Amino acid sequence: MNKLSLSILIVIILTGCNKSPNNPLSHLEGKVIVNGEQYTMILSDYEQKEDKVEFSISSKHSSDINEIAELFDTLEVEKSTIFKFEIDKNPSSITVAKLNEDGTTDLVEMKDNEITMPSESGYYIYQLKTIWSGGKQTFVFDVSVE
Repeated sequence: MNKLSLSILIVIILTGCNKSPNNPLSHLEGKVIVNGEQYTMILSDYEQKEDKVEFSISSKHSSDINEIAELFDTLEVEKSTIFKFEIDKNPSSITVAKLNEDGTTDLVEMKDNEITMPSESGYYIYQLKTIWSGGKQTFVFDVSVE
């Protein structure tokens, strides 16, 4: 019985250690805020480097952005709605790309962590590529503009 109790205690301790905010294997979270409501974006890929332990991690989910966007509950918004972004650790660089229904892609200007939705109705997929001192992450979300 003592061995079982000890084993359970060790598992609990190790699990708690893995959830530490300093865990180099944890990824950052990105949120889009629309009309005061927060929505967590889908992480599509990331690359993380940690100099202290000399390792690098990279992960890529499906390369099809449409499949990734299906994992996000499509936001239905009005034309010209403003979206604000909150991304952990304030990345040093954020690039926003918009995938249009016709398959073309446009870069979107972001100012003060905000973008404005198109003035034309349609379905759009947005991709945010972020860079910070510890690596890179890409987030995806989709919208239907009415």
